[in-house]
Amino acid sequence: MKVYYECVPCFLRQAKETLDLTDVNDELKLEIMGEILEFLSKEFSKDAVSNDIGTKMHHIIKNKTGNNDPYINLKRDGNKMALALLPEIKKLLNENDSLESYLRAAITGNLIDFSSLGLNCNISEIMSKTLHQPLIINHLSELVKHLETEDYVLYLVDNTGEIVFDKLLIEKIKKEYGIKIILAVKEKPILNDACMEDVLEIGLNEVVDEIVSIGVDSVGIDFELISDEFLTIFNNSPLVISKGLGNYEGLSEKEYPDKAVFCLLNVKCNSTAYNIRAPKGSNVLFQLK
Repeated sequence: MKVYYECVPCFLRQAKETLDLTDVNDELKLEIMGEILEFLSKEFSKDAVSNDIGTKMHHIIKNKTGNNDPYINLKRDGNKMALALLPEIKKLLNENDSLESYLRAAITGNLIDFSSLGLNCNISEIMSKTLHQPLIINHLSELVKHLETEDYVLYLVDNTGEIVFDKLLIEKIKKEYGIKIILAVKEKPILNDACMEDVLEIGLNEVVDEIVSIGVDSVGIDFELISDEFLTIFNNSPLVISKGLGNYEGLSEKEYPDKAVFCLLNVKCNSTAYNIRAPKGSNVLFQLK
């Protein structure tokens, strides 16, 4: 996904909030923000890809502050938030145990996203409202065809907390279709994205067949940065389920004539709404072409 003009204030908000999560002094914060402004003035253009810009910006912050995981406490809060909402999610799934219900539950988890919604947003309240919303774009029938015919699926997780609901969806897919599932996580922390230790903490390793790293700490999938090993895994995967905005931003820059790539997310900002052509706040499941 290419950047929109509205991405600039979002990048700057993210930078400010991330710096505030570190313990560096105001003088260094000022220096780093100046470097980010200089970076954006050079790199921000109509051809720039949004998650690539975000990755490079957060690498500047991590390198200059020496803080490899500014979001560590918020990641723990995300898990607590997800576990608190779990009874409501399970009640919904007990009432309607269709695959679509599990998909909507997984999308609800996608709202545990401090980068898109900000640190001061009442995410729990938004999640409760989103839980009962339909899929505005719904390519479920196409997904089911592939689940019934492919040997395995590569599942790209997004945020910590969100993975609690991914686990429910993955269990459902395994039960209904018996398909092998390979889970992909970030190599190192960036924002509140899920790494190996995060999926182990909630036992997600117990319901998938294999866990692999994308080989880098990028916002979503950045084909310029991911490891050769993961690129091979991705290229060989006949079916990909991608969670979240960051992954969509990177994946949408390519075409997929030889594989099925499905994106599962909540449309959390105007730029994404313009790009996907779905209303802000809507739940979507669609296949990339």
